[in-house]
Amino acid sequence: MPRPLVVLSVAVSLDGYIDDTIPARLYLSNDKDFDGVDALRADCDAILIGAETVRRDNPRLWLRSEERRAARVAAGKPPNLVKVTVTRSGDIDPDARMFHHHIEAGKPLVYTTVEGAEKMGDRLEAVAEVTAITDQDFWGALLDDLGRRGIERLIVEGGTHIHTAFLSAGLADELRYAVAPLLIGQADAPRFVQPAQFPGGSRRRLEFLDATVLDDVVVLRYRPKRTSTISPGQ
Repeated sequence: MPRPLVVLSVAVSLDGYIDDTIPARLYLSNDKDFDGVDALRADCDAILIGAETVRRDNPRLWLRSEERRAARVAAGKPPNLVKVTVTRSGDIDPDARMFHHHIEAGKPLVYTTVEGAEKMGDRLEAVAEVTAITDQDFWGALLDDLGRRGIERLIVEGGTHIHTAFLSAGLADELRYAVAPLLIGQADAPRFVQPAQFPGGSRRRLEFLDATVLDDVVVLRYRPKRTSTISPGQ
């Protein structure tokens, strides 16, 4: 089965952070951008976040719009997306909200290493389906498994490690990058990506798709997989 198309979705500050270090959750997006992300989710089959995002934000990962849920049902799909998370360490709480309110789409999927699966034991058995990946190509194997499950379109919502992994492995088909009018400036705050070896290096340009202004947030869309380099004189 083919791998799903992968769309990365992230909201960042002007200086490239996705959160600050204050315990209370920071909302970078505004209402229009939240609605735009909800519309993007509605067009996907599964949603993936990392275990750090589960621990930090504890999201439900469901569609906000009742109309969009109804439209999915009318199209023969479950009202909400299949929920997916990744934990190499196995450190994840079975009481996290993403593991509940999921009856329509089946149990959430948890991908981990053999060591992570051993650490988890049967703690998640009642709330999730755990898959231990032994392949060296962890992310490729994950996408292959999702493809076998019928997932055609996957939205990835972070965090930092997850976005870095997909981009550095050349596995992202599209990037939705929402820029909020905030400056965080905290050295320990999480950024969009970590230092990594990205395909093509610093001279490769992503393909620009479009830009949308949503009040004080600007949403930029790029296609990372296309090969483009900086022309001489630029």
